Amino acid sequence: MVNPSRLMTYTVLIAGVTLMVYPLLWMVLGSFRSDQEIFSNSLALPKTLDFSNYAQGWVATTPSFTRYFLNSIIICLGSVIGNVLACSLTAFAFARLEFPLKRILFGLMLLTLMLPSHVLLIPQYILFVNLDWVNTYLPLIVPKFMATDAFFIFLMVQFIRKIPKELDEAARVDGCSTFRIFASIIFPLMQPAIITTTIFTFIWTYNDFFSQLIYLTSPEILTVPVGLRSLVDSSGGSYGQLLAMSVLSMVPVFVVFLFFQRRLVEGISTSGLKG
Repeated sequence: MVNPSRLMTYTVLIAGVTLMVYPLLWMVLGSFRSDQEIFSNSLALPKTLDFSNYAQGWVATTPSFTRYFLNSIIICLGSVIGNVLACSLTAFAFARLEFPLKRILFGLMLLTLMLPSHVLLIPQYILFVNLDWVNTYLPLIVPKFMATDAFFIFLMVQFIRKIPKELDEAARVDGCSTFRIFASIIFPLMQPAIITTTIFTFIWTYNDFFSQLIYLTSPEILTVPVGLRSLVDSSGGSYGQLLAMSVLSMVPVFVVFLFFQRRLVEGISTSGLKG
């Protein structure tokens, strides 16, 4: 006999999944249709798999989406490397070293989590204008090398605190310096937290439309999110082409998430974010 409560639970879950999957399904189906078909019968299966929207949409802007994807990858890789190196070093300092005002500085760092990013937009923009960095990759990459993401620092601090200090003491007895302890012992043991930082940094940077729209102006250095906006503004663009490029824009995020999903859950669950 069917359990009524379980049946109700599955019904609610299926309804929720349907609501979440519907926009994605509509977009994928629409990418194989003409503009007329998209709005005439949106959920019917395409009569033929027409890939012309993908081919035409890829080159509908100047430059093509090849350049946009390349720009996004460059910015994402730079941001990932910067966050992993800078945040891990900062977290190690907070978790293992003793220095004046350590607790106060750690508290101030956590307070930055409560600041909306838009509050800092104007002073940051003025700074980058004075440095002549606007319309380059630098405003989007260089700050990552200065440990500006407090969330990842906090995540790594919580992880390092779970590593026994006896390992540090044994290394010091063997003559290791502080940096050698970090590089040879702490950093390799931080792999789950590092993978979590890598995944989140990649996804957040790749999907960041606002910052890239503010600092990137030349078509040659635009990224995928801003490139999609350019396609909307392009007179030669169509809804089918826009949907096709939107589908392709999601591929890197899906690939990263599918390959590292298990490591992502492991990293979060072992980094002090679980009670």
